[in-house]
Amino acid sequence: MTNESATVPQQKPPLMKRVTNAVKLAVVPPVGYAVIQALRRTMDWHTEGGEHVSRLFAEGRAVILAFWHAQQLMMPLAIPRLEAHVLISQHRDGELIRRIIARFGLDAVRGSSTRGGAEALRRMIRIGRSGGNLALTPDGPKGPRQIAKVGVVQLARATGCPIIPMAFGCSKKNSSRAGTGSSCPIRSLGALSSWARPFGYRPMRPLTTWSACAGPWKRP
Repeated sequence: MTNESATVPQQKPPLMKRVTNAVKLAVVPPVGYAVIQALRRTMDWHTEGGEHVSRLFAEGRAVILAFWHAQQLMMPLAIPRLEAHVLISQHRDGELIRRIIARFGLDAVRGSSTRGGAEALRRMIRIGRSGGNLALTPDGPKGPRQIAKVGVVQLARATGCPIIPMAFGCSKKNSSRAGTGSSCPIRSLGALSSWARPFGYRPMRPLTTWSACAGPWKRP
């Protein structure tokens, strides 16, 4: 008796689920974009450490922006008008994020450690070597939270681009703190984006804390 392998056809999701997903893809991105912009208008913004990024841009250097996954919501506002390619997972929620950041002029490279990661890393390397700015969350969507994985180091090694740690924080109190040793006075709701000194892959330390140096970020 011979065993014959049968190929089971992949079933489509139920109609209601497909409709729900289509509605989410159509509605959530514009609403999400509008909410982020509305939050932006309620905040007094202060930036620290931006002079390091300005210097690299003046030199024509491409950079790797690294920020924790939990802080990604406001990052499109922390890097206004910056052309960058953001690593986003291939999960369905990743498609929502891709469509939201596209409204801020940011490109997406799809992939994660569980799906499409190798191809995404190769594409990020090609982009970095050709002079494009890169952005990713070194702790990833599944964590462990605020523990950097080796991917950001591999990316810096392969492209030669410096890593720029970023942090964002906001508070309703009289002072807001973000990163290490950085603060800003605010009147109502305040936000602070911090940029640490750039560093390459060789002297890199684990990204367990963020440091910042005072100074405005001025684009060339």
